[in-house]
This record gives sequence, C-alpha cells and structure tokens, in this order.
Amino acid sequence: MISQYNIPTRIFMGEGCVLAKAAELAPLGKKALIVTGRSSAVKSGALADIKAALDANGQEYAIYDSVMSNPTVECVYEGAEKAKSIGADFIIGIGGGSPMDAAKAIALLACQDIPRERLFDGNYDEKILPMAMVPTTAGTGSEATQYSIITNDARKTKTSISSPFMFPTLAYLDSRYLRAVPRNTAVNTAIDAFSHCVEGYLSVRANPITDALAREGMEAISSVFPRLAKGSLTDADRDKLLYASTIGGMVIAHTGTTAVHPMGYSLTYFKGADHGRANGLLLGAFLKSIENRCPERIGDIMTAIGMSGADELSRVLDTLLGGEERREKVTKDEAAYYASVAIKAKNIKNCIVTLTEAELYEIYLKSFGIKV
Repeated sequence: MISQYNIPTRIFMGEGCVLAKAAELAPLGKKALIVTGRSSAVKSGALADIKAALDANGQEYAIYDSVMSNPTVECVYEGAEKAKSIGADFIIGIGGGSPMDAAKAIALLACQDIPRERLFDGNYDEKILPMAMVPTTAGTGSEATQYSIITNDARKTKTSISSPFMFPTLAYLDSRYLRAVPRNTAVNTAIDAFSHCVEGYLSVRANPITDALAREGMEAISSVFPRLAKGSLTDADRDKLLYASTIGGMVIAHTGTTAVHPMGYSLTYFKGADHGRANGLLLGAFLKSIENRCPERIGDIMTAIGMSGADELSRVLDTLLGGEERREKVTKDEAAYYASVAIKAKNIKNCIVTLTEAELYEIYLKSFGIKV
C-alpha cells in the first residue's frame, strides 16, 4: 500500500511568535476579517497581538466576534457576508475549535456561492480566502486540518465540511494564550486532542507517519493528566498540550476520526456536553469493546500512555471528568437513537474494527451505566 503525508500549513511555535513573525501575515492580503468567539480572544491576549501584528504590517482588519460554541450554519453564512461586505481578502481565526472551524467555513463561503441546503454536500472548488489560525485552547488541532465542523440542525448532529484547500496558510502556537483557560475547558480540550490521537491510531487510513505522531501525542497528553485533574498546569504543561493538540490535528488530517467522534456529537447536540467531554465519556468503553479484536494496536496505545488497559484509562478519564455525579443522564431509548444516528456517519467506516449499530448501543450503555 502506498502512503502519503502532507500538511501545507506553516506553523510557528513559541512565546511571542505572532509579533515575531508578523511579517508572515503580509502576503495573505490587505484586509483581514478576524473571526473570534465572544471573549477568549480578548482574555487570552491573542487578539491584541494579532491587531498589533496587522498594524505593524499596515494591514486593515474588522472583527466578527459572534461565533458561539458549536457554530451554526447561520453563523458562518453571516460571517461570510461580513467578509464580503468589508472586502476582506484573508481570514484570521482566533480561539478554540469553534472560532477556527467557523473561520474556515467563512473563508470558503466568502468565495463560493453555496446554498445553505448544499453546504454539507462536499462539492467545493478551490476558491477560498487564505487563512491564519491562532489557537487559544489545546484540543481541536483545527489549525492543522482541512476540516470545519458545523452544527447540522437538519440532521440533529454536527457535520464536517472538508476540502484539501481548507488547510490554513499559517498557524501561530503561543501557549501563553492558554493561561486564561478554565480548568474544565482545559480538561475537555486535552481529552479531545487525546481522542484524535487514539482514533487516528485505530483508523484504516493510518500510516507509519501518522502512527508516530499519534503515539507522540498520546504520550505527551497523558503525561499531563495528573496535573490537569488538580487544575495545576505549568507553562511547560501548556506548551506540551498545545504541541500535542496540533499533532492530533496533523494525525486526523490524514486518518480522519473513527467511532468516538460521531458518537459524541449526539451528546453535544442533545445534552449540551462539551465536544471533548463527550469524547471522554465514550472513549474508555469504546476501547474496551474492541480491545480483543485489535490487541496489538490497543497494546501500543497503552504502552504509549503507561496504562494497563482500557479499564485503567476509563478510571482516569472518569476522574478528570468529575465522576458519576457530573455525568450526563442518558436513557436506553436515547442511547438507541444516538446509536442509530452515529452508525450513519462516514467516520464509523474509518475504524479498523467493523462496528454494528448494536455495538454502538452497547458502548453508550456501558459509558452511562444504563441497565437494560
């Protein structure tokens, strides 16, 4: 089998990288639309740095700061209209996964006339505004992928927009921007990045390069779990998490995700569970359900994270996520419905183990302690 690996995004890492590498923004265009959420870009200091960088280059900018968690179709179309109305010729996304994913969709829609009902069809051409991304959380890895995940109300789930032209041109990784992240958000985003690495390692599209990246990412993130649980991250930990998050993005850019992500989307859509939290609630039971069918791969994962098996990982994740008291309540009927939705997701076919709807249902039951 022939494997390939390519990521066209130029990534700058280190304290002060936005200002130190401000000149790299100059070729992107004359006027930027800066896409953010409502507060993290300001609180983190990232927005101030980006403004200073653009000012130093003599580039104009406007701000679209209406991105909510799990951005909607309406949100990205509104942002695209703003980009067009101000004559923006490049996009900067600042924030966690939601603003960065919205920024990608906005960059696409600002150039292509795609009706709302056709947004998720996948028929996109290469016209797209160039992008720079500045993550303020360590989780999604969106700065290193070609995906934009948007809430799909028609299907009551989240759906990916994907194109090889949607990779950002630039990414700036400065872990100082993570200092303002609350403990629970830090936990949820770290688990999301961890899940990217695990799912990528269990993908039929994995290759030796993605495997090496996935193992590195899993090891880095799991080493921080004890301090994540206590809410006592150091700057070195934040460096490690941000690096590992980007690695996770580089993995799934080639492998895609597998079962955990589409299963988690229903928990986010119907229960309001943060995306990373939803993954963490399901990951242990998912690994337990397949460990006898791919023991070598599961063994590699456990070696990388220094754990004995899926049961130990489940206990660690449960502690991070607050245990049974904080766990969302899911009924068996809801679990059955969620399984029926997840089995239709194309991600399911990425898994190296073929999973049935009944098996997905069992994973939900075990994850939430549902007795039948």
